[in-house]
Amino acid sequence: MEILWFLIALGLLFGVLGPYLLRRRAGGIRQVAPDAPDAADPDAYGFARQEELDVRLPGADDELLHVLDVVQATQDWRAASRLLDATDKDGEVRWQRVQAFAGAASLELQRRPGVGGAWLRAWRAESPKDAGGAAVHAEFLVQQAWRSSAAGTDDFRIILEEALKVSEEAALLAPGDPVPYITQLAVARGLGYGHEQFDQVWAKVIDRAPQHMGAHLAALHYWCEKWHGSREEADHFATTAAARAPRGSLLAALPLFAVHEHVPDMVLVQDFFRTAVVSKAMDGALYAVHSARPDDPMLAHVRHLLVWFLVRSQRWSEAMHQLVRVDGHVGAVPWTLSADPAAEYTVFRNLAVAGYEANGGSPATLPR
Repeated sequence: MEILWFLIALGLLFGVLGPYLLRRRAGGIRQVAPDAPDAADPDAYGFARQEELDVRLPGADDELLHVLDVVQATQDWRAASRLLDATDKDGEVRWQRVQAFAGAASLELQRRPGVGGAWLRAWRAESPKDAGGAAVHAEFLVQQAWRSSAAGTDDFRIILEEALKVSEEAALLAPGDPVPYITQLAVARGLGYGHEQFDQVWAKVIDRAPQHMGAHLAALHYWCEKWHGSREEADHFATTAAARAPRGSLLAALPLFAVHEHVPDMVLVQDFFRTAVVSKAMDGALYAVHSARPDDPMLAHVRHLLVWFLVRSQRWSEAMHQLVRVDGHVGAVPWTLSADPAAEYTVFRNLAVAGYEANGGSPATLPR
């Protein structure tokens, strides 16, 4: 995969930007150190430096970040419980916050085996009937399964079966909350549920939150697995959801996520990023972004993926328009698929700056 990425980046640099990028080498194939003299200057555009990028979230949630800092500093889970209690159960924010708490505990445990994430263990032990704690625990187990075990191994299955048990408990503690069932969609993917089993879980999700973007992304991951469905089935799921979405819904961007899932299979097709399929998916995502509520909690997710596609399609100005709205936070696909999300994001940001300036752009000409 590293060789493939090298070839893709090499072709982009030498085939498109040519001598200009040879002079600047801004955002080249290698990951440029943030203080290197040939790195794109983030300060000129008001961008955060690479070492300042927050990899925990896709966009700003100051309340959550404050609580995360308190919980991790004090190892007291009560602030997290209060925040989830105050978060609407039928919206996207609760799902993102559950994921963030679970991810924080998982990363703590990864960095300090046997010690990290003690606050989550205490939360479950001291308040076993807390619905938020159960939801976070279930998501934590899912993340642990994918981080610590190879798919299909006995350990992987054991952890996911425990996640299923805890998610069922969370669902009983909060009957109207779709989050435990969204977690079960990830379990379904890992345990290889058949379509009938999956549909039973999916029905419970859409009964509670039919327009939930996070749920649709989890379902899309299931359909994109080669042993669950075909590329055509995944695309059908995404395009159907987009077609049924009301105006203002970010579900119109779902086909772009479906295309991204299949890029490793098709990326060597000549001019792939300028094909009608990719262009149509990008246009749908751009429409979704322009028509969505400014405070839609899933907006940053779509903008981050758009940056990746717009840069690969050499649509520099449009990429820059997305960058100025998400910069500072990089906890989203596609960056989180890299071992170093901040570095990966910085490479694309530098490419966007270089392409934008090569075509006459400057900080003064970029609308905010």
